[in-house]
Amino acid sequence: MLYLSTRGHPDRKHFCEILLEGLAPDGGLYLPERYPQVDAATLARWREVFNDAAAGGYAALAFEILSLYIDDIPAADLKALCDKTYTEAVYGTAAIVPLKQLDDGFYLEALSNGPTLAFKDMAMQLLGHLFEYELARRGEELNILGATSGDTGSAAEYAMRGKKGVRVFMLSPHGRMSPFQQAQMFSLMDENIHNIAIEGVFDDCQDIVKNVSNDLAFKRQYKIGTVNSINWARLLAQVVYYFAGYFQATANDAQQVSFTVPSGNFGNVCAGHVARMMGLPIRQLVVATNENDVLDEFFRTGTYRVRASADTHETSSPSMDISKASNFERFVFDLLGRDGERTKALFGAGLSEQGRFDLGGDPAFADAAARFGFVSGKSTHADRLKTIKVTDDRFAVVIDTHTADGVKVAREVWNGQEPMIVLETALPIKFAQTIVEALGHEPDRPAQFEGIEALPKRVQVMPADTAAVQRYVMAHCA
Repeated sequence: MLYLSTRGHPDRKHFCEILLEGLAPDGGLYLPERYPQVDAATLARWREVFNDAAAGGYAALAFEILSLYIDDIPAADLKALCDKTYTEAVYGTAAIVPLKQLDDGFYLEALSNGPTLAFKDMAMQLLGHLFEYELARRGEELNILGATSGDTGSAAEYAMRGKKGVRVFMLSPHGRMSPFQQAQMFSLMDENIHNIAIEGVFDDCQDIVKNVSNDLAFKRQYKIGTVNSINWARLLAQVVYYFAGYFQATANDAQQVSFTVPSGNFGNVCAGHVARMMGLPIRQLVVATNENDVLDEFFRTGTYRVRASADTHETSSPSMDISKASNFERFVFDLLGRDGERTKALFGAGLSEQGRFDLGGDPAFADAAARFGFVSGKSTHADRLKTIKVTDDRFAVVIDTHTADGVKVAREVWNGQEPMIVLETALPIKFAQTIVEALGHEPDRPAQFEGIEALPKRVQVMPADTAAVQRYVMAHCA
């Protein structure tokens, strides 16, 4: 299996090369040359693998799927990495991603049982083991530069803390995350973890990461890698839980399902796109946005219009306060028939000069919903409060603000026929202030996080300046 750039760079690379690289040399994102096709016999076998706890359950399913994309790690080693990652000890349940039924045929897929209580753990825990494995194999070190709107940061830092050969430099928007999210990150005192709060919004943080990744001389000298969902390995790990959700919600492989995904950077739902392209019977992929509705606008109109920092709303589902969806380029590449030159024109000069592009009149967009299954909707603060309250009243289930965005939009588009699975994104304690506003009381807090907001914090506040971040990395790599 070889990987190519969405912007047409001629090089083809193996998995472990792009694992440590992040962006392609031309600024594009890596995708496999082809999506492996899963036939009916394979799907039936994977269902048996997932349902057989003695055979490994979720970890065994992960190995089966990852093996289709990774051919430069020996099978025994890859299986050991999956077995080490997806354990009941780490996720608190043998099912790893159990479904919670609300209405008949309407489910939440619990993705937030990991160490930092967010779905990012599902991929980041594997990524930590992959990085450590490959760096040890090469005798090298890696400096991870990442950006977070709330959950990627803590998931990456908890996965990488203490890992040999790895340093983490995590950028976050100063004052824009919840107190719990900030405390999870900033209270870590491990020497290989560096938190940098950028005076701006998440898109400023993400722009700096991309600027550094595009400075090829700096990237090579300081061995810069990334854990954001621009890293294909992270997105690949997320594909697994779409198959796991499908197997739990269906009785046989002739059935279809739909998934609703709270979306900001398009990474989580892009993994669903990959699963569907592989042949998983997904009818609809529902993109749920908050007031920062760049993605909803595109799927309704064909216009992709990024917002400036000043026009990016600060909302009660802050991990989705994003106006430049990095992973969206992967989908557009597929939408345009994998035309690298055209993708480069849209996401390179087109966006930087005009801040938008319009595919509304393009034949490729006209049948996009039919070909790729995407539909979308948006949710507001008032919607979140109502959805949290109704879900608690009807089902005695407390959901976080981002999951509430998903539930609200899912109910609007669901036809009531095939099962609808809403991906849970985080536990509600991470957004306690809004939960109190909706329900009048604090959500449950896992014992290990009691008093976390009061712990000492270590964080460096910086302006939104790429050169300043590069100087900080240089100073802490000596």
